[in-house]
Amino acid sequence: MSVTQRILTGTIDKAPSKRKVVVAGCIGIFAELYDNGIFAFMASALALVFFPADGATSALVFVFAGYAVSFFVRPLGAVFFGFLGDKLGRQRMLVAVIMLISVATAGLGLLPPYSAIGIAAPIMMVLLRMLQGFSVGGEAAGAMTFLAEHAPEGKRGLHTSMAQIASFAALFTGTMVAFAMSPWLTAEAIAGGGFGAWAWRIPFLVAVPLGLAGWYIRRSLEDTPNFQKLQAEGGLAKNPLKEAFASPVHRRAMLLALLIPLMNASGYYVLFSFMPTFLEGEQVGFDIGTALLVTGSSLVAICAAIPVMGWLSDKIGRKRVIAGAAIAMVIGAIPCYALIATQNLALAILGACIMAVIFAGHTAVIHVLLVELFPTRIRYSAYGVGYNVSSALFGGTAPLLMTWLIDLTGNIYMPAFYAVLTAAATFFAVLTVTDRAHVPLAD
Repeated sequence: MSVTQRILTGTIDKAPSKRKVVVAGCIGIFAELYDNGIFAFMASALALVFFPADGATSALVFVFAGYAVSFFVRPLGAVFFGFLGDKLGRQRMLVAVIMLISVATAGLGLLPPYSAIGIAAPIMMVLLRMLQGFSVGGEAAGAMTFLAEHAPEGKRGLHTSMAQIASFAALFTGTMVAFAMSPWLTAEAIAGGGFGAWAWRIPFLVAVPLGLAGWYIRRSLEDTPNFQKLQAEGGLAKNPLKEAFASPVHRRAMLLALLIPLMNASGYYVLFSFMPTFLEGEQVGFDIGTALLVTGSSLVAICAAIPVMGWLSDKIGRKRVIAGAAIAMVIGAIPCYALIATQNLALAILGACIMAVIFAGHTAVIHVLLVELFPTRIRYSAYGVGYNVSSALFGGTAPLLMTWLIDLTGNIYMPAFYAVLTAAATFFAVLTVTDRAHVPLAD
């Protein structure tokens, strides 16, 4: 008997436990962010493995270029998976995307080096990154929609913030894996043969068990009550993306879905993904282990702050929490980077942790706010396109842009300036939003 028939006849299965729903939503986000983050954390090692030995800076720029290119594929993944997710259901797409990103990441761990296949090595690396980007384009909007549509009324902020804890826990795991592997991620270790020659592959191959675990958990769940209700009533959109672009209200909401996440570019992609590379640069001069320790400390801080911010948004609204975080970032970014750049480990950790707690006010709330901008019939598509275009333009390019600007100007405060600009843009964009924290999701 189909889901629709069971709803109409009143024989639908008992709703899955909230804990199982949260785990199903979070495990894909964990796998996505681990797979995405490990590429950035391992950038220096990838530059050594997949590019010629001469020209370390240019090789690193090319690695981050590959990182950036994958983000421009994300909107295509958002269109593909969003369309199918609004037509066929969220659960089916979430099963597909976690398998796809896990295969792509494991493929990176199996690639031959430049010394073995020459120019084919960096080309294949970029192609696999593009496959990662395509699958990630369907993950965030799908998982957050899945969690929000299952969440109890009055707890959507806290409920969806669990996925953001998973995302930063994934980055922390990636940081710790890279930290544990750091003695074998140097040019000498990689070129020296033995364990060091292939140790860099291990963090990527971890994607295999992560993907299998996510597939096992997600395949056992049914779709969200909102989607099943709409499906039973025959209310699904024939072409959700066309419907989204046809409406001035939805077009405006998609523009907001592009602009409000701007702070995410400076927060996630500069503060966390780019930070180890920044700290290893000649301006700061930390070794890779120390750089990862600073990043790891900030990740612990943000994981502790996220549920507080999610809970707070359920009480006072999404708009106030995000606006407050944006103001705090405008004020605090440059002083925090001054602490990070002192070359003192304790001060660097303090600066990074302060920025992490500030950023928690944005990252804990941004996704539930975007979910609430759209009705169920177009939510996956419209939310996914707006958010992923923003990530492509302002997030994926951030590490490449920061590497280039610091090299060009010699000014190590470029990431702080970027944080201030993107936070200011987020602040003005969120002021135009009608807060829907305390009303049911629209169909």
